[in-house]
Amino acid sequence: MSDFRSDTVTRPTPAMRQAILNAEVGDDVYGDDPSVKQLEAHAARLLGFEAAVFATSGTQSNLMALLSQCERGDEAIVGQQWHTYRWEAGGMAVLGSIQPQALEHAADSTIPLEAIESAIKPDDAHFARTRIICMENTTGGTVLPMDYLGAVRALATRRGLSTHLDGARLFNAATEVSRRRVAGERAGDDQGLNDHDPRRVAREICSHFDTVSVCLSKGLGAPVGSLLLGTQATIAKARRWRKMLGGGLRQAGLLAAAGLHALEHHIDRLADDHRRARTLAEGLAAIGAGCDNMIRPRSPDTNIVFVDIDARIAERLNEGLQQRGIAVNSRAAYGGVHQQRWVTHLDIDDDDINRALDTIRNIVARR
Repeated sequence: MSDFRSDTVTRPTPAMRQAILNAEVGDDVYGDDPSVKQLEAHAARLLGFEAAVFATSGTQSNLMALLSQCERGDEAIVGQQWHTYRWEAGGMAVLGSIQPQALEHAADSTIPLEAIESAIKPDDAHFARTRIICMENTTGGTVLPMDYLGAVRALATRRGLSTHLDGARLFNAATEVSRRRVAGERAGDDQGLNDHDPRRVAREICSHFDTVSVCLSKGLGAPVGSLLLGTQATIAKARRWRKMLGGGLRQAGLLAAAGLHALEHHIDRLADDHRRARTLAEGLAAIGAGCDNMIRPRSPDTNIVFVDIDARIAERLNEGLQQRGIAVNSRAAYGGVHQQRWVTHLDIDDDDINRALDTIRNIVARR
């Protein structure tokens, strides 16, 4: 089976399984699991923070970040389509009594700075207190511009607000920024002379935020877990919230060892996922050009390809892929169009891409 539904479906590599087998463990609730402590210290050093805490999921680490920096009746500015608002079951409101102020995105997936500024509430008892600006990078696989992140940070500082990044796919964003910088160097563009190691780019992205959540179980390929990074004081609060949310784990070093292996060995290979996503999109575009543009992929920044499928072919295409063991996410979208989401990852190779494209060509040819 070729599973393109998400990069959460990856299985541990043999080397990661060995790291799990060899992990030293203790009781993390007592703070004495050496593998968890090693993972947290390594991540904090890597990304330029004072401290980190291991969490069971990105949903949990995002909620811990908000609960640690907001009080009841505070407000968080978020994007309409971002995970913290749309895909986390309303946790900030239900469990934290934090009001989300959701804003629409521009075409490039940013939220315009003027929209953010106008949404900040005055210091008045009638209003929730705006306390934090939440970003997401990548967002739907799209990388937010580096200068935009700096501008959001400057706005937040000027208005006395905190900033949080849902960086579930932080290293995918950093990998694409790195690629663009290398391309800039080759083109003689001075912008390309910046450091383009994806680890340092990730640290640069993180420098604009007070807290950052990083998922270990998406593109990095660990089986479970996320990290929340911030100051010592914020992470101390987050640990208390983690316990309250049921996230205190015992011999969690078995999971932390997988996360540490991912950070040490799976960052550079993200470029392969991005290359394969581009190959997939290009192949789908070529197929679409030969069938009245009933298949219309969007050019991906990273490892996620969104494809608009004409309703006339959508059902048969989905059924044909399923029958041939190719799994994708698909939903009815708008105006008679269906949308597929293809995600490349650790368990997708070049043969999977070629087989998917050949399958779609055959289905279209029998139309």
